[in-house]
Amino acid sequence: MTAPRPVNPLRPSEPLPSKPAGYAGLATYSSLSRLWTYLEAAARSGREISVVRGDTEKTCRRRIAGHTLEGAALLMDEIKVLAELEDGLDPHPALIALLGGDNGPLRELLNTHYVLRVNFVLAFTRQRDLIVRPEFKFVPKPGEKAQLPTDLPLAPRRLGRDELRFLLERACGM
Repeated sequence: MTAPRPVNPLRPSEPLPSKPAGYAGLATYSSLSRLWTYLEAAARSGREISVVRGDTEKTCRRRIAGHTLEGAALLMDEIKVLAELEDGLDPHPALIALLGGDNGPLRELLNTHYVLRVNFVLAFTRQRDLIVRPEFKFVPKPGEKAQLPTDLPLAPRRLGRDELRFLLERACGM
């Protein structure tokens, strides 16, 4: 009897049964090899590839982590930040300016002292859909102290399919 072949973590083979909530479609009528291409490119670029909690090694879903973007303040969702400020105001000058309708000081602060951590969960379904769930978060630059209150969620805006594909390919070094 032969031993089972080890599973290559960059070549999962069992598609998800359907598209889970929270995922955006990247491509329809895609192929498993396209998923593998992204995973292999991400590994070559030094990104951390991991199995999503609850999945097996064979499941066609992986988290790609470790990419950051500087100067990404234009991706901030000002409406969500304003909604959070209405509940509790912190007297930071950039936040007061945002409440007054001027987003310039907050964007400058984010561009100078923060980076956008860009992680993705990439998956392939039985319907041959290549799907992605972005996990973006503004965090202080390494070695810097947070300039804004840590309980203020600095949420990025919702991105379209082409924008997500561009950021995924950039994170994977493609």
